Amino acid sequence: MRAVRVHDFGGPENLVLEEIPRPEPGPGEVLVENYAVGVLPVEWKIRQGLFKNYMPVKLPYLPGSAIAGIVAGVGPGVSDFEVGQAVFGRANKGAYAEYATALAENLAPKPEAVGFDEAATISGSATPAWVALFDNGRLEAGQRVLIHAAAGGVGLFAVQFARLKGATVLATAGPDNLAFVRSLGVEQVVDYTAGPFEEKIGPVDLVIDSVGGDTLDRSFQLVRPGGTLVSLLSPPDQARAAALGIRATDNRVEQPYPSRRLLGTIAELMAEGKVQTHIGPVFPLAQAAQAHALSQRGHGRGRIILHLAG
Repeated sequence: MRAVRVHDFGGPENLVLEEIPRPEPGPGEVLVENYAVGVLPVEWKIRQGLFKNYMPVKLPYLPGSAIAGIVAGVGPGVSDFEVGQAVFGRANKGAYAEYATALAENLAPKPEAVGFDEAATISGSATPAWVALFDNGRLEAGQRVLIHAAAGGVGLFAVQFARLKGATVLATAGPDNLAFVRSLGVEQVVDYTAGPFEEKIGPVDLVIDSVGGDTLDRSFQLVRPGGTLVSLLSPPDQARAAALGIRATDNRVEQPYPSRRLLGTIAELMAEGKVQTHIGPVFPLAQAAQAHALSQRGHGRGRIILHLAG
């Protein structure tokens, strides 16, 4: 099969299209013919070698995890999926390829009303947003939540999930995405390039941060005592959180993640029109390097997709 692999850490040019053997599904695994693959920001960071200690990989490796496609085979012990069935979820051994294997528990049937490109944005975008808000953030109706990078793949889902819960949503975004974020129904969106966002937003019960660095540091002061800060990038400063009387956590997940139940719940919300995704630029598999370069520039809207078939 055709696949994109990384043989050395470095720039986007290190994504190499080559022919490798098609994988065979092992016990509890499903072989998926990929129609669409999501390109996640964490993937270019791994490619650069920034997460060697946090998320070690053995070279050469196959990037990617968020997939949507058709079942091409099932391994021993799998009885709940059949060949030809449309599915989506998370691959377990890389996804930038024509075929990928996934644990059956990390896949869900794709609703007919949800396209393959749309389904490929659920794992890695919608699922971490859901976990951040409800599992780690413990969001309740009536609370105020601040969502950073609200136009991004995770942020746009977080905004919509929080609104469905009945929360008041505030957000930050770049100048090119302000109107888009407003269209999602936020109460207040702040241009993070137009001065300190913390001077324009009052106290909140929950902050969801997928930016890190200075943005994470400045967000501590916005959480009211008893509130929560959730970082999708790195564990927050626990001593500082304790001094302020708030909870601060990274976006911890329980296994299996994402579960079939969670994937199915989100897909059903999309099929019913209650939640919408946004497809950013779409690239063929052979242009994975261009997709990574664009992702690395940041400030995008929605999720970049590698389109293979369908």
